[in-house]
Amino acid sequence: MTSHRYPKLHNAMWPGLVGNGRPGAEPAIDLDTMLDLTAKASVDGVGFDGVDLFLCDPHVSIDASDADLSRLADKIRARGFVVGSLVAPVWPPTGGGSAMGSDDDRRNFLTQVRKACAIGRKLRDIGIRSYGVVRIDSATAPAEWAKDPDSNTKRIDQAFREACDIAAGYGERLAAEGEICWGGMHSWKRMVQLLELVDRPKTIGFQADMAHTLLFTMGYNAPEDRLLPADYDWHDRAHLDEALRTVTNALRPWTIDFHVAQNDATVFGSGTHDKTGRHCLPADPNGKLDVVRHAGLWMRDERGEPTRAFQHVCWDGCMFPNATMMQATTWTDVLRLLIEVRSAHGWDARAPAAV
Repeated sequence: MTSHRYPKLHNAMWPGLVGNGRPGAEPAIDLDTMLDLTAKASVDGVGFDGVDLFLCDPHVSIDASDADLSRLADKIRARGFVVGSLVAPVWPPTGGGSAMGSDDDRRNFLTQVRKACAIGRKLRDIGIRSYGVVRIDSATAPAEWAKDPDSNTKRIDQAFREACDIAAGYGERLAAEGEICWGGMHSWKRMVQLLELVDRPKTIGFQADMAHTLLFTMGYNAPEDRLLPADYDWHDRAHLDEALRTVTNALRPWTIDFHVAQNDATVFGSGTHDKTGRHCLPADPNGKLDVVRHAGLWMRDERGEPTRAFQHVCWDGCMFPNATMMQATTWTDVLRLLIEVRSAHGWDARAPAAV
């Protein structure tokens, strides 16, 4: 495999939390355990470079003090890692609110964005974080958005504009996650529309997760925007490539954060993440993506050159059973796939700083 310096390889810590810790669900996996599992993974002497964090208890409190963040940085640095992107807990169950909701909802949404951006800047000041974004979404269901699409899109647009003002004040960039469970962001066309309405390309961009963007092509929650027919034959790889190329051509210019992932073309959900993409392990025989090849649609431009639009890529594998998460081979396999992606589409000079 060809060796490249960039993008750096990160593991997401939130799979230890998402879908866990609620009544009837498996217990959450604590941050120390997730860090240790990540640190132990190695492929031919290559390990993970860093981690992306969910700013939510019991991992990292959105109200963490400076002392808490200093201890967090020491913990991460001791394992040889840096911090990349941060997930702002903008949903009602985590203290946020719908971006298109009541005044109180939107105030709570923006408060969580402000706290997340403040933590991002503090981690930069500490010296543990030199790249990455703050991730947001609309924190509302597509069914609620669909009650008044035009008005609700405008309200999300307004909330995102205010979030951009907050982020810019902290020297942060926001990335809107393309996932079909978030209203106004649940289709590739609606995602483009929203980003164009906000029109703050220096401050907000798109976070592409391969497990979720595959579902854009299938029209879950937005059948009018589907690119693959309802009876699609998954052996027809050319048609899939064409659909994925349509999505990536539309959203790649906005993409500033990237998740490598696999998906079996079914939906799954838990809690606020309802009817969303089912992540698969790298070698899952039901996975529909040629992950390394299809990652290139996001990581290379129309001329085939690396976009260098982000400093790192992250594996996002939510809602696996805890038994799977606790297996060392899970993270070795994930790391091997990330190395293959970097070998195929990476670069050697640090990407230019965003302006």
